[in-house]
Amino acid sequence: MRTRYLFVIGGVMSGVGKGISVASLGTILQAKGFNVSAIKIDPYINVDAGTMNPTEHGEVFVTEDGDETDQDIGSYERFLDKNILSTNYLTTGRVYKTVIERERNLEYSGRCVEVVPDIPNEVIRRIEYAAKVTGAEFMLVEIGGTVGEYQNLIFLEAARMMKLKDPTGVLSILVSYLPVPEKVGEMKTKPTQYAARTLNSAGIQPDMIIARSAVPLDNKRKEKISVFCNITSDDVISAPDVDNVYQVPLNFERDKISTRILNKFKVRPRTRDLKEWRALQDRIARAHKEVHIGIVGKYFGTGDFVLSDSYLSVIESIKHAAWANNAVPRIQWLDAEEYEKHPEKLHELKQFDGIIVPGGFGSRGVEGKIRAIEYVRKNKIPYFGLCYGMQLAVIEFARNVAKLSGAHTAEINPKAAHKIIDLMMEQKQNLETKKYGGTMRLGGYQCDLIPGTRAARAYKKRQIIERHRHRYEFNNQYREILEKKGLVISGINKERDLVEIVELPNHPFFVGTQFHPEFTSRPLRPHPLFNAFVKAGLKKR
Repeated sequence: MRTRYLFVIGGVMSGVGKGISVASLGTILQAKGFNVSAIKIDPYINVDAGTMNPTEHGEVFVTEDGDETDQDIGSYERFLDKNILSTNYLTTGRVYKTVIERERNLEYSGRCVEVVPDIPNEVIRRIEYAAKVTGAEFMLVEIGGTVGEYQNLIFLEAARMMKLKDPTGVLSILVSYLPVPEKVGEMKTKPTQYAARTLNSAGIQPDMIIARSAVPLDNKRKEKISVFCNITSDDVISAPDVDNVYQVPLNFERDKISTRILNKFKVRPRTRDLKEWRALQDRIARAHKEVHIGIVGKYFGTGDFVLSDSYLSVIESIKHAAWANNAVPRIQWLDAEEYEKHPEKLHELKQFDGIIVPGGFGSRGVEGKIRAIEYVRKNKIPYFGLCYGMQLAVIEFARNVAKLSGAHTAEINPKAAHKIIDLMMEQKQNLETKKYGGTMRLGGYQCDLIPGTRAARAYKKRQIIERHRHRYEFNNQYREILEKKGLVISGINKERDLVEIVELPNHPFFVGTQFHPEFTSRPLRPHPLFNAFVKAGLKKR
């Protein structure tokens, strides 16, 4: 079957749920028996997401092939339960960079290169190439930002051109917000009307509208949107707030969204359904225990608000593991800087069933994290360190167990007496020449597990592949002394002789990974280490 394309565009405001809508649509079409893939377009000049601030943009999600992408790629992977690779991620910077390089190489035969049509044509080329290499029968394309913004006009133009070329093979879906002002007490459709008209001004008539709101739409609101936005009321899909995002596919299907899409494409569904997703919701509903997890980090504050998206994959991984163990996850943010200013607050860690120190960079909050790690080690509170969280756990062990005074990471103190964590050899030139973007150790690498360790028992296999994003690594000069003091190295990359996993015996759960296990956890297939961590937390409780 030839590829059909669905463009998903946001209206009224950012954060309206385009990424989850795309992931849910993909899940539904996949459940109908089709090969589905998804593309994220970021309207930033950045070539990738690796240099973006997580408190502004959310987490950086790393693909198996080493691309630093928007967090929505992670949502696609979790819902579709398949790897999404670098071909499926576009930015304005990436598109312009390619066009300029092609112009410099005389690939335009000396003619004038213009924003239109050459930039949209490059967007189309990339979309069609991604569809080809993935074999997608349905390719969902999320255009980042909000309709009406100057930044995403070139991508809307690409969607318009593709629709013009293949009217029966392209649909456009507007995900728009319908506010319910507290003092008014009525759901308002006017912002969505304006969003649809703004999309019209770009030459695109939405085929469907996904109406995000705090509560389900009533028929009157659907009819109003139908009249003013030029679509049938059946093509207005209600998308109310939900307790967990994995309810969204089931909600969409209540409004028969797959029937509407397949009928428009004149395609018949195949045999599968959403029974696994219904079973997941049943399992969530039956969960009767609680597991309290604290995340000690620093990427929380954005003005007067907390941005949990900085650690989105970690949060979802905790949920996946908790639900698999019939538990309700209770997650709390813990500011590492508070433990630096007020060490007495460390006692609050006793109330948690487990503590996670996730990935990060820089010196802010580091000593607070190390103090938290020391506290949970001594008080037998389950601990899971991810990337930086693993490195800081090793530093804490070196300082307080091996008695290596001045132990630190070269990232923070290049002149430390004991550089327990040091810069990888190939990274030195990158930093000296200021090659920062896309130059870390990125993507999936093999790790061999040591039999009999906690990690090996969790994975139930000898070899694994996990995703990395770091420049600094465990300094092998200290392996022998730390192992003699009781640190267990349970995972190694044999190709480079790199330490990938550390753990402590005689502790309920104390594991650190140089990689990011959160990137490969799925709602229907929780990550083994998160599963083991939650089990340990429940046992403590």
